[in-house]
Order: sequence, then structure tokens, then C-alpha cells
Amino acid sequence: MAHVIAVAGKGGVGKTTLTGLIIQYLGEKGKGPILAVDADANSNLNEVLGVKVETTLGDIREEVAGAEMAAKNPIPSGVSKADYMEFKFDDALVESDDFDLLVMGRTQGKGCYCFVNGLLQAQLQRLEKNYPYIIVDNEAGMEHISRGVLPNMETAILVSDCSRRGVQAAGRIAQLIKECDMHPKQVGLIVNRAPNGELNEGTRDEIEKQGLHLLGVVPQNDTVYDYDCDGTPTVDLPEDSPVKKAVREIVDKLEF
Repeated sequence: MAHVIAVAGKGGVGKTTLTGLIIQYLGEKGKGPILAVDADANSNLNEVLGVKVETTLGDIREEVAGAEMAAKNPIPSGVSKADYMEFKFDDALVESDDFDLLVMGRTQGKGCYCFVNGLLQAQLQRLEKNYPYIIVDNEAGMEHISRGVLPNMETAILVSDCSRRGVQAAGRIAQLIKECDMHPKQVGLIVNRAPNGELNEGTRDEIEKQGLHLLGVVPQNDTVYDYDCDGTPTVDLPEDSPVKKAVREIVDKLEF
């Protein structure tokens, strides 16, 4: 079975950036093929990784849901909706050298994402035997964990910025993991965007108060901001980037 790594935390703390760099480094270490999963309805992991996504699970759901009302039904005669969706799911998998990427996406307009969450869960269960590692970039908050979308989570990486609110959110996710009886082998916190790569006393106090294991600290870096503004994949950061160095040191400490 795949080693499932879930990256979670409050919105805006840099989960997707760190997820992309972790995927890149594991690939460089020969841990592939890796299944990278963008489980956020507001998808942008592909931009961090520098790959183009043509189809998401949400797109497939919308196509099939609207097939009967379409002027030209895309589903061939004699093919069931279920079989057609299974065929289309293979199109949703973006293949790269060291990783494949699966994007959840979203439904159109009003309504919840329950159906798409179910599609994601089913596809993870179908694909997990094909990969030694699955790395999931979760949406902000705790929904995928509380719904049990992730199969057999072995490692939970919680991400926060230096704010107390970010650390508190990570603490709530860690508590939810316990309440959901998931029992990952390791749960730890990465504090991202720390000025000069250092934590002040207040942040350290909150980490201790929440009972979180600090995996490491990633420094604030203007180059990451510049890359994001320019639309340059974050994985293309220079090899001597302090952000890349910090992420690699953290990964080397983990039991992957």
C-alpha cells in the first residue's frame, strides 16, 4: 500500500508551495512514482509543479451530469455513465517524470462538493496500489480529514505561518486526526514564512500549548513571492534557495 502523506493547515499559510517542493525532492531521491493529489477545490498545485491540467474530477462529473441534456451526448451509445466516467478518469491523471497529478476540481455553480469528494476518495482507493507514495495537498480546514477521504494516512504534515491563529488551526487538525481514530505514524508541524527563519517566543509558546511536534521552520523568502507573481513554478527555485534547503532538511528527518 502507498505511504499517504497529507499536508493540511489554515488557508494562506503556504501548504501548496511546500507540498510541491516535497514532491519534487522525493522524486529527486528516487522515491517515485509519486501520486500528487490536489484535493483543494481551488486548485493550483499544478502551477507550483509546472504542469498543465486539462481535466479535473469535477470537470468529469459536470460532463456526465449534463450529458443527457446536451445537444450532442458525449457518452457513446451502449456505454453506461459509470463506465464512461472510469474511462475519463484516466484522462484526468497528468503524467510527469517523477510524479502523476490528480486534481479534484469542483462542481459548477451552487451546491456542495460532496459528490466530487466521493469521486476523489474512490480514485485514491483505486490508484493507491500503483504508487509507493501519495502526497495530498488538502483544502484549507479539516473537511477531507473529517470525511475520511484519505486512505490509510501514514504521515500528517501540518503547516502554519508564524501567527497564533495558524498554529491553533494546526492544533485543531491534529486533535481531529486523533478523534477520527486515524493513527498516522507521524504528525508534525512546519512553520512557514518565518522572518530570518526564526520563531519568536509567542509562536513557540503556542506550539507547545497545542502539543505539536515541530518538524522545522521555513524562512520567509522574497523569491518565492516573485515566482508566484510571475507565474513561475515554485519548484524551479534555485538549488541554493533557503526555502528549498529548509524543506529538504525537514524531509530528510521524516521516516519516508
